[in-house]
Amino acid sequence: MTGRPPTTTLWRPTGPVELDLVRGLDWRAWPPRLPEQPIFYPVLDEDYAIRIARDWNVKHDGAGFVTRFEVDSDFVSRYPVQRAGGRTILELWVPAEELDEFNAHIVGAIEVVHEFR
Repeated sequence: MTGRPPTTTLWRPTGPVELDLVRGLDWRAWPPRLPEQPIFYPVLDEDYAIRIARDWNVKHDGAGFVTRFEVDSDFVSRYPVQRAGGRTILELWVPAEELDEFNAHIVGAIEVVHEFR
């Protein structure tokens, strides 16, 4: 019996430009990083993603969005959890050159779960 592999839920706070690029990729992948963005940072806590989208993206981009997506758990376990602050401020640091492979392990669609303006 073949079933869906176990997945890990991740969130990504994003601005409108990145969200348009995700839409252009049919909600199945994250766009390549810009040269000044050597790492892709999905987060492990929805509340942390909300704070970034609401408090940073809105201020800098006029809007902020929180996306949720699933990634194959076996694959994503290669990236150690990084604590970027308090105990719930947890991220994965995916090197930009590995983003295509990371995208290939997204299970299902990337969905917008919160919007702030």
